[in-house]
Amino acid sequence: MSNSVKGSFAFVSLGCPKNLVDSERMLGKLAQEGYVLTPQAEGADVVVVNTCGFIEPARQESLAVIREMLVLKEQGRVGAVVVAGCLAERKGDQLLQDVPGVDHLVGVFGREEIAQVLDRTLAHQTEQRTVFRPAPVRALEDTARLRITPRHYAYLKISEGCDRLCTFCAIPSMRGKHVTKPMEEVLREARELAADGVRELILVAQDTTYYGLDLYGEVRLAELLRQLERVEGIEWIRILYAYPIYFTEDLIDTLARSRKIIPYLDMPLQHINDRLLRRMQRKVNRAAIEALLAQLRQAIPGLALRTTFIVGFPGETEEEFNELVDFVRTTQFERVGVFPYSLEPGTPAERLPDHLAEEVKNERQARLMEAQQEVAFRWTQAQIGKEMEVIIDGADPEFPNHALARSKADAPEIDCLVRVKGRNLRAGDLVKVKVTGADGYDLIGRAIGTGR
Repeated sequence: MSNSVKGSFAFVSLGCPKNLVDSERMLGKLAQEGYVLTPQAEGADVVVVNTCGFIEPARQESLAVIREMLVLKEQGRVGAVVVAGCLAERKGDQLLQDVPGVDHLVGVFGREEIAQVLDRTLAHQTEQRTVFRPAPVRALEDTARLRITPRHYAYLKISEGCDRLCTFCAIPSMRGKHVTKPMEEVLREARELAADGVRELILVAQDTTYYGLDLYGEVRLAELLRQLERVEGIEWIRILYAYPIYFTEDLIDTLARSRKIIPYLDMPLQHINDRLLRRMQRKVNRAAIEALLAQLRQAIPGLALRTTFIVGFPGETEEEFNELVDFVRTTQFERVGVFPYSLEPGTPAERLPDHLAEEVKNERQARLMEAQQEVAFRWTQAQIGKEMEVIIDGADPEFPNHALARSKADAPEIDCLVRVKGRNLRAGDLVKVKVTGADGYDLIGRAIGTGR
């Protein structure tokens, strides 16, 4: 731990919750080493941009932010620019040619050295401008984070990397093979987060249901969840990125019986047509997906299911797309995200024949979202008159004596809101609400009890 101030830094975190955990770890390391975080880039000695490299729109967003910071640097309003994360990992030294004003690159697994990188950058030591490390054989620990999220919720990464070889995805090339974080380490981090005021713990990984297979020789998500339930202070446990394989009877039973694991599952399905699932190399078919969804619905009362789909995958016919639309209408997912297929250089799908025109992909995205909107609006209307527990995220900036909250069906940032009328509602409170109306995807309600 450094006692002297080394310099000031600003930080921009882009991408998914897994990347956000990496950002929080780097923020913690820099604070420990004597760097002072500033809220604005302007005037900072160095700006760190933790990038996303997953799909083309995310890469373009990352590049736009990098270029914005480089303009500030050219104007003398920022000292230096360091680029970290997935885009750096994916592009490597090529990124220095694409954006030559960048002072240093830090790959995904170089994050532990971020303080030394800033030391060298501010000392103008330019002979080594990159830090790339191989994927670790054991998951990196995520303790001592300086959290970006509000105090009452946090993401907890339970593993790193991915062993799935989906033909559309470049994640394994950026994040390496799946590495389970040991259970005792996950529990230590959970207790640290609870002590810091976290009430909602959100489990993330590239593939949460695969947890434990590489380390213990069997999947152990159910056991991990039972252990996490015992962590004092945690009230809600939410699970994201649950791949539809490795749902054991033990896991389903644990989800159904738990007091703290909320009835919400994020399960990316990507498609439902068997030919396209094979083409995507998803290792699961329609019959297995439908059987799992039926089993989960039956076992877990009030389950809210979130999923994502890719439309316009190479070779997707109009008939196969319509099969997906019908599936969405009949399955009645509470939450759905739809993405037009993004061609990822270096992935097997790049070599597939019959790539579709962008306008076809975008039109299919709009049609599928329209079908889902009908489902979602029916669901919100059906909640009117019900009582539910919500978690308060903060004051409503638009309406006095109102707060913005989330139901158990709503993960932060990606899902919907509940606008709650009531006094003295504080961020992190768990409050019983009576739903009085719906506003599109969002709910409106009034508090009928004090927060706990």
